[in-house]
Amino acid sequence: MASLERTSTEPRHFLPTMITGLLSTPAYVNASLAQIPGDHSRVIAKKLERQAVLRDVTKSFTFVLTEQACLWPLVPAQAIATQLDHLASVSRLPNVRLGVIPLAGHMPKAPMNVFTVYDASLATVEVAAGVLVFNRPHDVQEYLDTFRTFENYALWGEDARAALHEWTSRHRETSQDLCR
Repeated sequence: MASLERTSTEPRHFLPTMITGLLSTPAYVNASLAQIPGDHSRVIAKKLERQAVLRDVTKSFTFVLTEQACLWPLVPAQAIATQLDHLASVSRLPNVRLGVIPLAGHMPKAPMNVFTVYDASLATVEVAAGVLVFNRPHDVQEYLDTFRTFENYALWGEDARAALHEWTSRHRETSQDLCR
């Protein structure tokens, strides 16, 4: 995956269930690996190291996340709030477009899996058993079309950051309520 991220100039990530490692805080990365036995320190370090690619202005990243992906309780409420703040921060990078699809409203298509389209030439789809890779033009185009459909339902820029801020505030309040 790191190789694809380095060589691709326009990766598009659709994230209906979880936040990708490229956008994750250390706590989120750690929690995502919790069910795998062993020492995760090297893996966590590598995942966080990979995030440097987001600052490569020769690349253009687009991320579409669902509200469910943003709020999935993989980590405690305060850590979710920190993760959401991080998403808002990353959305301000000049070469990153980050959109969120709120649960409110109508969605004509059901998100099935996390997928990424790399430069309109390769698509990867994450499933429980691993990653499927599609490189036939027709298959890649199908994922591009699906991405564009979801992209059209996302909030972008200040609207996306306002949604993230609202969700962050809700989780900070929840965290404070639990501490009382």
